[in-house]
Amino acid sequence: MKPDPTLRAAQALRDTGVRVTRQREALLKVLTEADDHPDAAELHRRARRLDDSLSLATVYRTLSVLEREGVVLRLALENGGARYEVADAPHHDHIVDLDTGLITEFRSEKIEQLQREIAAEMGFEIVHHRMELYCRKRR
Repeated sequence: MKPDPTLRAAQALRDTGVRVTRQREALLKVLTEADDHPDAAELHRRARRLDDSLSLATVYRTLSVLEREGVVLRLALENGGARYEVADAPHHDHIVDLDTGLITEFRSEKIEQLQREIAAEMGFEIVHHRMELYCRKRR
């Protein structure tokens, strides 16, 4: 059975000596339940519904620890600030809509295979990669 992502995130904080406060629990709940890719300000706004004492500084500090511990991934997008997602999702890539900022996850085995072939032809084996396509809807 896969461990609860909220509990995993809380344990990652404890393992680094960071206290898991009521405010951080609210942030972890929002982060692990997000089905989009919120930025820190949006995470703060959502988590304040659960605990209105949560500060934006706490959000940034907590995200930094969770990123360092591999619990969250920071998507540093070309069209704006960083967005976040929980790291335990299966591998996927992203399409970023330049007009709306909407991020769509996708997976293509054809693309994955082509990347492995290109790396192998150049004498490499892929260890990790991320791909973001910056797009506009066809009109």
